[in-house]
Amino acid sequence: MKVARKSRRIGKRTPRPQPMLDHTIDPVQFRRRLMEWYRASARELPWRGTKDPYRVWVSEVMLQQTRVASVKERYLAFLQRFPTLISLALAHEADVLAAWSGLGYYQRARRLHRAARFVVKELGGVMPADCFGLRSLPGVGEYTCAAIASIAYGESVAAVDGNVERVLLRLTGNSEMSNAAARAFLEAQAHALMPRARMAQDTNAAGDHNQAMMELGATICLPRGPLCESCPVISMCKTRGEHVTLPRKALRSQNAAYLLCLRKKGTATEVLLSRRPDEASLMAGMYELPPLPETALTGREPLLRARHAITNTNYYVQVFTPRNPRDRALRKSVTAPKESLEWVLTNTLNFSPLTGMARKALQRLKVMSVHDVAVEEAQAVEEQGAPLESAKAQQGMESFEEEFG
Repeated sequence: MKVARKSRRIGKRTPRPQPMLDHTIDPVQFRRRLMEWYRASARELPWRGTKDPYRVWVSEVMLQQTRVASVKERYLAFLQRFPTLISLALAHEADVLAAWSGLGYYQRARRLHRAARFVVKELGGVMPADCFGLRSLPGVGEYTCAAIASIAYGESVAAVDGNVERVLLRLTGNSEMSNAAARAFLEAQAHALMPRARMAQDTNAAGDHNQAMMELGATICLPRGPLCESCPVISMCKTRGEHVTLPRKALRSQNAAYLLCLRKKGTATEVLLSRRPDEASLMAGMYELPPLPETALTGREPLLRARHAITNTNYYVQVFTPRNPRDRALRKSVTAPKESLEWVLTNTLNFSPLTGMARKALQRLKVMSVHDVAVEEAQAVEEQGAPLESAKAQQGMESFEEEFG
């Protein structure tokens, strides 16, 4: 006896409803209220007010996926070291990475450096003066070219970053979506609210508008707990609160252990570091503390404990130091290749390309000074550990040429 199978009709998937451009928002009223609020409430930031395209470019790249508080002092230090586009183009990559150290996402620094070299070599050192030309630079995306073009040159082009996207979605009563149609909607809605290009001595209509939109998202229209009662355009907002967002991937957890090994060289102090391979997918060519395997940690207490987030992973970090000058077990357990290990003078660490975790650990253990802003607030850190006391500091201070040459 044959058993009849249920037939299943395969039809076309019902398309998701796409957001429609909101024509009920009066652009003139929106801009007036937004700009009145911005002029009265905008934060004082070191990159505000400049029309130098190079300085705008540096600030916009630094601010991508990094909190303003982390960028403020680092921005000034970077410009002190590379005050012009030509000075950046002529610099060695290691020097650029050292100046970037503490901000994370080091591919941004590499792309900025390569693009600066392109401008000097191919364009005679002169940056393009419009969004179309800026988009042709290697590593410069839609948001960055729009931000530079509007802030530096007054071009009427919307710059849509994560903050602006959130403002627009809530303003129009839409939930978060990640498809091409949703992106096109956000771009169109942002452009519908843009003022015409108007540049004067103290006025840049397009640039000021874009910065005001970013400021609104960063300080009022927050991802969690938006301050709607302080919003200058709340009467135009269709959400008035948090909007529906896509589920976020949970952060992975991973344990990591590192060695802190110091030695004296005359009156100077050196620390042993490991240079990551140039082909590494993360932080290529950067210096880190030598990594240790878990098998080497039995019966030892860490000098420092920290939680450090990199992209989608929470690293639970422990830093260990030898118990005394004769304790060589940790140094022999280092998993990094011998040729990657280098002794580095501690008084040069502020000018070395260190990973964010290495910089934080060395600063918190008082091996290196806190120079400018080296704390990555973009990646939350919680640690337990005391400053490196003089007795502790002496425990690892011995030459170990036998192991490391």
